[in-house]
Amino acid sequence: MINIYEVTETNEMIEKENLDVRTITMGINLLDCADTDLDTCCKKIHDKIYESAKDLVKTGETISQEFGIPIVNKRISVTPIALVGASCCKSEDDFIKIAKTLDQVTEEIGVNLLGGYSALVAKGMTKADELLIRSIPRALAETNRICSSVSVGSTKIGINMDAVRIMGDIIKECAELTKDTDSSGAMKLVVLCNPPDDNPFMAGAFHGVTEADRIINVGVSGPGVVKTALEKVRGENFEVLCETIKKTAFKVTRVGQLVAKEASRMLNVPFGIVDLSLAPTPAVGDSVADILCEIGLEYAGAPGTTAALALLNDQVKKGGIMASSYVGGLSGAFIPVSEDQGMIDAVKAGSLTLEKLEAMTCVCSVGLDMIAIPGDTKPTTIAGIIADEMAIGMINQKTTAVRIMPTIGKTVGDVAEYGGLFGYAPIMPVNQFSCDDFVNRGGRIPAPVHSFKN
Repeated sequence: MINIYEVTETNEMIEKENLDVRTITMGINLLDCADTDLDTCCKKIHDKIYESAKDLVKTGETISQEFGIPIVNKRISVTPIALVGASCCKSEDDFIKIAKTLDQVTEEIGVNLLGGYSALVAKGMTKADELLIRSIPRALAETNRICSSVSVGSTKIGINMDAVRIMGDIIKECAELTKDTDSSGAMKLVVLCNPPDDNPFMAGAFHGVTEADRIINVGVSGPGVVKTALEKVRGENFEVLCETIKKTAFKVTRVGQLVAKEASRMLNVPFGIVDLSLAPTPAVGDSVADILCEIGLEYAGAPGTTAALALLNDQVKKGGIMASSYVGGLSGAFIPVSEDQGMIDAVKAGSLTLEKLEAMTCVCSVGLDMIAIPGDTKPTTIAGIIADEMAIGMINQKTTAVRIMPTIGKTVGDVAEYGGLFGYAPIMPVNQFSCDDFVNRGGRIPAPVHSFKN
């Protein structure tokens, strides 16, 4: 039973502590839309997405009004398009036509973003995979709501270094084609290792082939709620600190479970998972970095940061898994720079560097996220950064990602402006020593020895 104290407490979280449901994401299987004719394939894709998700926005708004819970985004994820378009796409232009079809139906439905313009190439690339990857810069520059992801590694397979090298070029090209908007095209592209099939968060969301025909996944977020709870136990020992985070994560996840179940019922679509990630926004008081400061650091990046983040991530998961039978996606603490005012402040203060962020990704969700770097950074350097982050994911059996924006025409000391939930980012310095000979070797880095568990 829910008592009046819990109702009041939840209202406080929503009104004063930035608690929200970050996204309701409908995953849609498009494998049955494959066709040898491109126009027929595009029509099937449009019609299936429209019929499946036409009521998604209205449902989200109804739930938000009924329960008084802000639902920030309504999103769609689809089967990786490299698979769907393999039979009919013989050129980059063919894949871009599918991208524009996805963008059109997304606009018609009114959802914020669509993820799944993706390829899974951890072991090797088909012709369709390579065509889609080569088309990504134009696809993102010529659409408004499409997000793209490429999986280049996994613990079971290793890292496809050919794909990593190509992605260095692709990210740079995305930046060049959108240089008038601070290279925002690169902001909608993420490179992944060990991606989950059920992630509701962009830009890495896609509808995995192991999923049902349609599914509802919900992402909740409550950095402000956790920080406020920790303010009440300031100075207490680690046991009290951990218990407070766990209890708070439980309450936040219950809100997500409620919304997910209700959306599933109203749309007559199976409930998939609740992703209980702490996903910050640029709003003051909605920062993961501020939680780290409340734990006892002057700035994120100070000595002790990695330990504090590991503690936070683990307790969030322990609290969340008690609140829902189906916790999935990424689930943990995100550390994007541009979307977190505390992270931005830490960069400006000189406390947080790219190397420290990389160390932090060993113990939290995802990876190097929403980081702006100088526009003259070489593609091979970007590929080296990707390889480092993929190695962390592969060795540690976790999801890692790189979403990095070489901002054309800007350098260290400048600021890239993205707006809305994406915020702004100070341009961070990058190690200038060359890794060209390493990333140009070609081939695959083999899977680690502990991957052989059969």
